[in-house]
Amino acid sequence: MKEKKKKGLYTYQKVILSYFMSFTICIWALYPFMYKILNYPPGTVDTQFQIEYGGLTYTKQFFVIYLFIVIVFILFQRFVLFRKIADWEKHGDTKYTTEDVRYTLLTAPTKFYLLQIIIPFVAVTIGLGMPIVKHEVETSGITVAILLVSIFAFNATISYVFSRNLFKTVLYKTFKENNVIKKHTSLSNDMMLLLIPLLIAGLFFTVIVSYSRLINVRGNDIYRYYKQELSYAFDENVSYTENEVIDKMNNLEYLSQSDTYFIIDENKNITTSNGVELTDFFQKYIFELSDENEGRAYEHYAVNTQGYIKHIIVDNQNYIIGIRYPISGGDALNYIVITFVILFGVISMLIWYYSESLASQIRLIVSGLNEINTKNNEEFKRIPVISNDELGELTVEFNKIQNLTKNNIEQIHNNQQMLMERERFASLGQLIGGIAHNLKTPIMSIAGGTEALTDLIKEYDASIGDPEVTNDDHHAIAKDMQEWVDKIKTHTSYMSDVITAVKGQAISSSENVQSFTIDELLNRVSILMKHELKHALVELRYDLEIDKEFTMHGNINALVQVIDNLISNAIQSYGGKPDSVIDFIVNKDDKNINFAIRDYGCGMSKEIQKKLFKEMITTKGKNGTGLGLYMSYSNIKAKFNGDITFESKVGEGTIFIISIPYEKS
Repeated sequence: MKEKKKKGLYTYQKVILSYFMSFTICIWALYPFMYKILNYPPGTVDTQFQIEYGGLTYTKQFFVIYLFIVIVFILFQRFVLFRKIADWEKHGDTKYTTEDVRYTLLTAPTKFYLLQIIIPFVAVTIGLGMPIVKHEVETSGITVAILLVSIFAFNATISYVFSRNLFKTVLYKTFKENNVIKKHTSLSNDMMLLLIPLLIAGLFFTVIVSYSRLINVRGNDIYRYYKQELSYAFDENVSYTENEVIDKMNNLEYLSQSDTYFIIDENKNITTSNGVELTDFFQKYIFELSDENEGRAYEHYAVNTQGYIKHIIVDNQNYIIGIRYPISGGDALNYIVITFVILFGVISMLIWYYSESLASQIRLIVSGLNEINTKNNEEFKRIPVISNDELGELTVEFNKIQNLTKNNIEQIHNNQQMLMERERFASLGQLIGGIAHNLKTPIMSIAGGTEALTDLIKEYDASIGDPEVTNDDHHAIAKDMQEWVDKIKTHTSYMSDVITAVKGQAISSSENVQSFTIDELLNRVSILMKHELKHALVELRYDLEIDKEFTMHGNINALVQVIDNLISNAIQSYGGKPDSVIDFIVNKDDKNINFAIRDYGCGMSKEIQKKLFKEMITTKGKNGTGLGLYMSYSNIKAKFNGDITFESKVGEGTIFIISIPYEKS
């Protein structure tokens, strides 16, 4: 493959760009809403408060995480996942073959898709694993984890669809008839692989948004309740003693046993009802931002624990009193998890059932196509139409193809038989032409013999009663007559052998199995090929490493036809060059009798050798059909359970070896 010139972006670059764009759009579309979904406290997003407490603002945190994820995944795509594709598109087949690249094109989108699902899931699982074991996990932590997994699952689906579509262009261009699929996948598995993460992402995101809104509404309700309770219990213009404050706080009607109160004096000393210290974030928020939010305070980012504070006077000093309350408890999270698991299980089963039904219909069609590929004239299986969608239309068209294919196969077989008969008769015609020439000599000899016998008969008849003709003369005449009779017998025997040989080849492929010796086989070959060899000035040298009387069983006519065809091809390999030689070697090993026909002619190219016996191919141009070797190979396989092998080198010649199994005596 020649080196390619770059025109625009390479395919792998388009895939990376599509991932970058999809992830960018997906993640930045959530930017304005993320902190709201996670219930970030008012006044803590992109403010001095956030810088002082966390060091980085929400926007900077978001950008750093986004940039890290993009860089890691893009580098992974380029240098690990798409390395073969990149090298192949830039340099061609110098390092990786087209088949390697096609396999990568088919599998890379799925691998990257799984990585985008698995890596975040594993990271989240590890991140939450230890806190869960220690029973310290916050609902907010699970919310953040679920949100991250949802984002990655959604983006993984988008990038998977885009990359598959982009790679199709290259797969179309690199397709060849002999392409194979190294590893097959199931359509139902692919659908589950694609839809389940998308389902999870959709369900997760819906649950999170709903949960966030629920927390918001519940938080507002609790806030209003405690604001009203503290307003009734305390007057900002009245000075209370510390004991009075504690008594009033203890006597409040709390909504939950988890709700606790706290008291902060003028020196910022804090007393809590349960003895647990307030977090630094909670304290900072109380002192800096709670007044701006009508006394509402928050314990941390994305933590669903809030509070309400009120300024009062205690012993003529400014105190802060408040109630800290969690918005949601473990029960809410349990309900969410249980509901999600049930819903996920039901929908997954429905998706699996539907995808499996689609896959089963397609498998039926594939099975039918396999029957077309493997069966001959047998009745093909018709597939019932069970839907009115595209699969139903595909089934209808497939059934039509079944009928058409069956008819075509029958027609092909008929045409093949007709072509084989034509080839046989063409060879027979050429053979008879040579036989006719071979029969001229014995026929003329027989004619001469009959003339001589006629003359001798007349001479003998005239000698009867002639006193001058002695007994010795009668014996001499009888001896001459006997010599001519012997000559005629020899010629008629030869003609009988010729007729037997020609008759055997003239009869259409008979399945008649008979016993014959090696000598009988060679005799027929010699008779039928004598004229063609003599005309081409080619010598057929016999090298027998086997007893001539060794007996074989099978269709002698079919074997003679195969050997004659190979000898005829060997003659033609010399291209008319006189005084050439063909070696005919017969031997046997422990399993087979081997007939080797070797020529020293032009030989065959690698391209011809690859196609030999697999299709009808000829090197004779318009003078050949390619049926000869194809028929020879088929006959040896079908009628002798044998094999034909060959070796050939251009300019050095070719050897064909017919191997036929035999039974040991």
